[in-house]
Amino acid sequence: MKLLVTGGAGFIGSAVVRQAVGEGMEVVNLDALTYAANLANVAAVADAPNYAFVKADITDRSALDAVFSDHAPDAVMHLAAESHVDRSIDGPDAFMATNVMGTFHLLEAARAHWQAMGKPEGFRFHHVSTDEVFGSLGAEGMFTEDTSYDPRSPYSASKAGSDHLVRAWGETYGLPVILSNCSNNYGPYHYPEKLIPVVILNALHGRSIPVYGAGENVRDWLYVEDHADALLTVVRKGQVGRSYNIGGENEVRNIDLVRSICAILDRLRAKDAPHADLIEHVTDRPGHDARYAIDPSRIRTELGWRPSVTLEDGLEKTVRWYLKNEAWWRPLLTREGVGARLGTGLGNGT
Repeated sequence: MKLLVTGGAGFIGSAVVRQAVGEGMEVVNLDALTYAANLANVAAVADAPNYAFVKADITDRSALDAVFSDHAPDAVMHLAAESHVDRSIDGPDAFMATNVMGTFHLLEAARAHWQAMGKPEGFRFHHVSTDEVFGSLGAEGMFTEDTSYDPRSPYSASKAGSDHLVRAWGETYGLPVILSNCSNNYGPYHYPEKLIPVVILNALHGRSIPVYGAGENVRDWLYVEDHADALLTVVRKGQVGRSYNIGGENEVRNIDLVRSICAILDRLRAKDAPHADLIEHVTDRPGHDARYAIDPSRIRTELGWRPSVTLEDGLEKTVRWYLKNEAWWRPLLTREGVGARLGTGLGNGT
């Protein structure tokens, strides 16, 4: 299989690229290298003979056509997206352009390629989405593949729109599509505006660790390398037209997650006072979903996949990785928005 990965210099995409190249697959990494992308994420495979990088934007149809023509992939794994909820609140424009229109252009380019190749049965278009399209849960229940969509933020609305486009292209044109919706990812190479790297890096620098509201919001956490393994399983073995929920089976309140990271840092980088003393409760963001929880029964039953990394082990691995890789994260601290409070609703268009 020759795999075209969009957004392959991002957090999840780079994990897929590293694993797929390591397994011997031919991989074409298409990325626009916007603010959260980083070619250092794929430096380990950059010189591999079965890897190619193309700088292109998924909103540029002519560039997409050239990629399909030049590389003739057997499958597309679509990960390129604007993904930070707080940024979507301040500036939703980019989320609509990339997540909705970019997905449209990619679908059309893929369809043209698939048709030109004689509609091969083995071709796949795998669209990677989020559990946030399903909205917010109460104290009980879990999201399944049949849960109704109920997005609550510009980000989740844009991803819901892209999911609908993918399904429509499957139904209307027969494009062999597969979808997956994942829970919160974490692990190495996580861009330092997201919760877990914010906690780690703020603690290391002795700065306050912001926790939205009371920190009661609950998330299911999925180690990114587990997710990459699941995605490659789906694109290889998933049923056309099917969707698969991918979860980590690791539910935890935000405040407990933060305290766990602080406790790990107390062991590995002890200071005069516990790192948890740096926790500061801040005003919650607008429309903050209370709880997400994934039911991964389908992917476990149909494809034989389940997560291998517990939250305890994954957090330990993640903290140790950041401690050892300052050369990776330090240059990112100067990028626009990193370290700033986002998601107040006071940005463009509000």
